Amino acid sequence: MTANSTAYHAPPTPAPGRPARSPRRRPVSPARRPGWTPWLYLLPALVLLGGLLVYPIYQLGLISFLEYTQAQVSGGEPATFQGFGNYTALFGDSQFWQVLAATVVFATACVLATLLVGCALAVLLTRIRAVPRLALMMAALGAWATPAITGSTVWVFLFDADFGPVNRILGLGDHSWTYGRYSAFALVLLEVLWCSFPFVMVTVYAGIRAIPAEVLEAAALDGASQWRIWRSVTAPMLRPILTVVTIQSVIWDFKVFTQIYVMTNGGGIAGQNLVLNVYAYQKAFASSQYSLGSAIGVVMLLILLAVTLVYLRLVRRQGEEL
Repeated sequence: MTANSTAYHAPPTPAPGRPARSPRRRPVSPARRPGWTPWLYLLPALVLLGGLLVYPIYQLGLISFLEYTQAQVSGGEPATFQGFGNYTALFGDSQFWQVLAATVVFATACVLATLLVGCALAVLLTRIRAVPRLALMMAALGAWATPAITGSTVWVFLFDADFGPVNRILGLGDHSWTYGRYSAFALVLLEVLWCSFPFVMVTVYAGIRAIPAEVLEAAALDGASQWRIWRSVTAPMLRPILTVVTIQSVIWDFKVFTQIYVMTNGGGIAGQNLVLNVYAYQKAFASSQYSLGSAIGVVMLLILLAVTLVYLRLVRRQGEEL
């Protein structure tokens, strides 16, 4: 070793029995912790949602435990606490269970039809050229942007017994589509499907476009059919998106009001086409039983929360990240 070389100094060893000191770390302030930062950004939205959602839900639940009719609304009588009396009367009404069963069946049919048509058209968009794809997208978005009351009125005119073009084309004469219970529900289902499938189509199409083309090409080279590619490759990769559109469809279709009210004239003959939303409206505003209408609203809220939580739990069990 020459004189100009630097001498090597070994690091000092700790004394026997004394642990080595680790370098001091500056304490991280709570405001800088990663766990607090997202909540600070979400705080304005949470405050807004609290005012728009929490307070109305609180009022809905409060009225459902009171005797609240037209007499209490006008101030002629004070509101009295009924406890679970409104729910007891509601669950003891056979019409409520009939309407609930009809709502569940109708909403299930709407959700399945919407998902089937939306996913099929989303796959079709990936197979056609730019001009037909643009035309299909514009037509679907036009249906999606149409207000529910406008679309319902148009569908009623199309299937009108006297002036509707559908009966003339099919040669059905003066057949009334809204007279029978099942034909009226089918007509409303078609209108709900017409205004709901564009959301599923656009969302699923965006998810398909995000899938790497190499994955789909590899499945095709292995000899998989289009149905097998969708079932084994595309659908599993789209599961988070399908979860979102399914939950949205369940919420929307379970709360259908405008289409039923407009197309069946308030629920059909003798209430044969009632769903829970229209049933709650009749109890609250037609019969002035606001407490019973509020109780129906609370039941609907609990059903939707239960369905959503169960569906999310099933998805989590399969190891999917939402």
